[in-house]
Amino acid sequence: MSEPSKPQGRKFQLPEHLKVYKNVWVIVEQERGVVHSVSLELLGEARKLADKLGVEVGAVVLGAEGPDLNRICGDAIGYGADIVYKVTDPVLTDYRTDPYCRVMTDVVNAFKPEIVLLGATTLGRDLAGAIATTLVTGLTADCTELDIYMDNRSLAATRPTFGGTLLCTIQTLAYRPQMATVRPRVMAMPERDDSRTGRVQEVFPNLQEESVVTKVLNFIADREQNEAQLAFADVIVSGGKGLGKPENLKLVFDLAKVLGAEVGVTRPLVQAGWVGNDRQVGQTGKTVRPKLYIAAGISGAIQHRVGMEKSDLILAINTDPNATIFDFAHLGLVGDALTILPALTDAFGRRLSVNRMAG
Repeated sequence: MSEPSKPQGRKFQLPEHLKVYKNVWVIVEQERGVVHSVSLELLGEARKLADKLGVEVGAVVLGAEGPDLNRICGDAIGYGADIVYKVTDPVLTDYRTDPYCRVMTDVVNAFKPEIVLLGATTLGRDLAGAIATTLVTGLTADCTELDIYMDNRSLAATRPTFGGTLLCTIQTLAYRPQMATVRPRVMAMPERDDSRTGRVQEVFPNLQEESVVTKVLNFIADREQNEAQLAFADVIVSGGKGLGKPENLKLVFDLAKVLGAEVGVTRPLVQAGWVGNDRQVGQTGKTVRPKLYIAAGISGAIQHRVGMEKSDLILAINTDPNATIFDFAHLGLVGDALTILPALTDAFGRRLSVNRMAG
């Protein structure tokens, strides 16, 4: 039997003119001088990828000239960058798709990185898609793992697919740069090394405000929005279908209040209208990495697992001793969450009250 032929019209080999592309870049997300933590996490990941490839880590910092941008360049070097491309122009003061995309495509074409990483935030997703479309290259979104296939130096970007039921690894074989976005808290935060030194390459794009059709009327920081900040919580108490009915979710909120925690839920609870999607943990919700994750009445389906499995400590509560969540939880309680949650709330409340009095 003859070998199956490859699909016509698809490229599997990297053209010669693209083999000059080198280095691993991170586009650093910053707004009003505040760097999103996912950018620092990606610098740590970029460092690992670059070391495998034997190349440098580049960080791209865009904004208006000022002390904030200079500080961010230093931070990027401390977290793993060898070279920082400092792109300054008054038009870049606040994020807008058109000027940021225009500048980034010019910078990529000028300096030719082989890999470009961004955070899978609202800003990062918007910018990544615009850049990839303009450069006519591949983009793998919401990755949970990044690696290098050394036989062809390609980025192996792994992400959940089919509603989170499978994991697939995607390669961009014949195009450069290879692009990927990663959600906050998926990758570990690297330690800052203040002894590191690096270079700063200044880039001055020629932008005109009159040519940008979108205008910034107001700026509201994420921390000032009335939404759950799951991605940055140290403690999360989450509920699933095992809670039975909407009013039982109050037990999760009660325990979270005592612990100073955020409340999370699984996708079925959002679909049923129990809470808003800002509290959903999982592939189609938020990815979290708290110090403590308490899962009450959650079975442990992969769609939810990929969003919380890297928590430092997972405590699972489920009536089914064979529930999948016990396969990867650090601690497990087999029992009714409707009974265990109030008991935990009471016990933690008394313990924390004693500690406050002793303090």
